[in-house]
Amino acid sequence: MQNTASVPIRRDEDIERQLRIDLAAAFRLAAGFNWHESVGNHFSVAVSANGKRFLMNPRWRHFSTMKASELHLLDSDDGQTLYRPGAPDPSAWCIHSQLHSRVPEARCILHLHPPYATALATLADPTLKPIDQNTARFYGRIAQDLQYGGIADDGNEGSRLASALGGRRVLMMGNHGVLVVAATIPEAFEDLYFLERACQTMILAYSTGQELQVMTPALAARTAQDWEEYSGMAFAHFDQLKGVLDSQDPSYAY
Repeated sequence: MQNTASVPIRRDEDIERQLRIDLAAAFRLAAGFNWHESVGNHFSVAVSANGKRFLMNPRWRHFSTMKASELHLLDSDDGQTLYRPGAPDPSAWCIHSQLHSRVPEARCILHLHPPYATALATLADPTLKPIDQNTARFYGRIAQDLQYGGIADDGNEGSRLASALGGRRVLMMGNHGVLVVAATIPEAFEDLYFLERACQTMILAYSTGQELQVMTPALAARTAQDWEEYSGMAFAHFDQLKGVLDSQDPSYAY
């Protein structure tokens, strides 16, 4: 019989504390990669099993200054959230509260307007074509939303985006930006990292004006599946990026 007396039990507050640290790190890293935009855009992570209680950045706080202790703990079922002092950004609340409520498996949600992904999202056809290893990573894994109707200001927009996501982990938001979801912060951040690199390749290839060498569907599908075998990279990459933060400015963890 296994002796479990020495196995530490992770309390809910310990789990939340680690999620706070990792999400704050994601903000700092996004700023370092120049994915941020003024004091807008939003990241969130669920802390409850049903996804309805989640952490999100406070309104109009620059990504480069984010700290773990400053993240708001919110509840999708709390209809008074926007009427309290220190309320989150309305568009952030409309999108993230609905997604966490309607897509509980999307534990981490990253929404922002990075340069190359946003540039691709402005095209009439924002498809990320499989023209290299990184672009093929997302083959069959990106949903498209081409129904942009302005800045989100009500719950219906969040509901619509949840439906548009359709079980995929990336939503290319036409005329807007991107949204990435995953079971963990490192996995969501890794997808965002490779998505922006893939979109950069796509935009640079388009800029040559030459014909694209697009992979066959079979090759693209195989390459995308091959990437799934490297899922552990996300955790190693994120840990090492946090190590860089720790050596430069560990204040994100406070």
